[in-house]
Formats: sequence, C-alpha cells, structure tokens
Amino acid sequence: MRTADLGTLVIMSWSRDTPDGAVPFLLACSLGDGAGGPEATPAAVEGLLSRSGLAVGGDGVLDGTVLPALPISLLVVPGAAALTMPGVNAQFVPTPQWRAAVDERGYACLIFATRPWPGGETGDAAAVAAFANHEDTLATAAQVVLPVRSLRT
Repeated sequence: MRTADLGTLVIMSWSRDTPDGAVPFLLACSLGDGAGGPEATPAAVEGLLSRSGLAVGGDGVLDGTVLPALPISLLVVPGAAALTMPGVNAQFVPTPQWRAAVDERGYACLIFATRPWPGGETGDAAAVAAFANHEDTLATAAQVVLPVRSLRT
C-alpha cells in the first residue's frame, strides 16, 4: 500500500431514527484524490483497514465494543470528535443529532468505504445517505460498531 494513494480522507456523521431511538453512523472514505487517482483508492484503503484488523465486504458487522484490543478508537468531546486508527487521526465536527445519539447509545456505527467519494458536497445529507447505503459501497466497506470514549474530568 502506498500512503500517497489514500488521498484526502473525510468523515461524515449522521443519525438514523429507529423504533428504538436514533442510531449514530459515521462514513469514512477517501475523496479519490491520491497520487494514483480514484483507481488506486480501493487498494490503499483496504490496506489501511487490514492493518487495523478490519475486513472488507461480507455481511458481518464487527462489534468493537467487545474487542478492547481493537486499534481503532472514537473520542468524542463537546463540539468535536476524532477517529483514530493506525495511520489515521481524523478529527471532525459531528452534527448535533449525531452527538445526541452517541451520548444516548455510547457507540457509533462506522462504515469505512473502500470506494472513493463520487463527488459533490460531503455535507449533503441525501448524497451521503445514497453513497453509504449503496450496494457497491456496503459490499466493499468495513463495518464496525465503535464504543465512544470521552475525556475524563
């Protein structure tokens, strides 16, 4: 894997209402602007995920809440959050709805796509939902439930 092929990684947060309350989600993906272009992005992201112990594809969602040695963490503080894994420390500003769902649940569902973002605004909720729920995205993504950590005061 060439780190330069990863390009710019973006994190998008949203929550989905269910009968049991809101569920917080994160979508992580590359913009496809790495040295090898969008064609090199899937292999670069898959290498990153593999080094973190995550497999791509399949129907399973890894439950990180029962894997204390998983080298991926989600830190949430007022007004900000950070996803950390080997080779990545991505900080982002979550939506208020996402923050409320995380505070209630204590976890977030991460979809880390190997497909590059197809273009357009990453802040467009409809575009994020369409990409995150697309069959090709889910079939080639790593999915993991991450426990939320916070700073202790």
